[in-house]
Amino acid sequence: MSYYEQQPFRPGGFQVMPPAIKTLIIINIAVFLVQFSSLFGPYLMHFGPLWPIASEGGNSFQIWQLVTYMFMHGGLAHILFNMFALWLFGAEIENYWGTKEFTAYYFVCGIGAALINLATTIGSPYPTVGASGAVFGILLAFGMMFPDRYIYLYFLFPIKAKYFVAGYAAIELLMGVNNSTMGSGSNIAHFAHIGGMVAGFAYIKIRQQGWSFSDWIEKTFPNRDDTKSSGPTLYKSKNTTVANNDKATEAEIDAILDKISKNGYGSLTNDEKQKLLKAGGNK
Repeated sequence: MSYYEQQPFRPGGFQVMPPAIKTLIIINIAVFLVQFSSLFGPYLMHFGPLWPIASEGGNSFQIWQLVTYMFMHGGLAHILFNMFALWLFGAEIENYWGTKEFTAYYFVCGIGAALINLATTIGSPYPTVGASGAVFGILLAFGMMFPDRYIYLYFLFPIKAKYFVAGYAAIELLMGVNNSTMGSGSNIAHFAHIGGMVAGFAYIKIRQQGWSFSDWIEKTFPNRDDTKSSGPTLYKSKNTTVANNDKATEAEIDAILDKISKNGYGSLTNDEKQKLLKAGGNK
């Protein structure tokens, strides 16, 4: 068991509100306010949601809705729950992976959720809104990165992250199947939640094999003159040797954590970030 798996769940990680989380929350709140404005609200509610393919009532699916629907919500409780969960599980993931990696993952999960939802709602007259698909992808990432971390269910009952995530996924799948077969009137897009988790799982597994967008650019355009470091990556590339392949000792991790508490995550060297990633992600 790695050092980080022995630690209790710390909401927010090192930076309580890292850049991507902060930006996403601000945008979601801003869009939510616009939804209820008399000037732009009706226009946004018509073009922004994810409308099903072959939807009835004159509304139609448009390609931009794969992204715009993620920033719209059906009510105050809906946005509060999604933004709280995004911060609760996402902040630490962003701190470990870095802002660029986290942002890419977030949108992959959100778009993946949209695609699964489109496939299961053809002809429906009801649109889908909300960041839930992307948030469920973040939850999946937390369970994969820190499977033995304890999460306190209802703030009372400790349960390991891997079991929490697996249980949530099973419930969403059963609810989605039940809605489809029994014609339930639930307005929750359960298959979108599952889609976000499936997309996230596929993305993480692909990255674990060493593929990255930057690697693809290098192979596609071999004459590019780009000597700038792309910063810390989520996983070790097949063609990259990570400095100091030995596992970090607990003393080294403690020293890194002390440095973060004093100077912030950005003060770490690439080698220290790699050790931190390995301590948190290797199972």
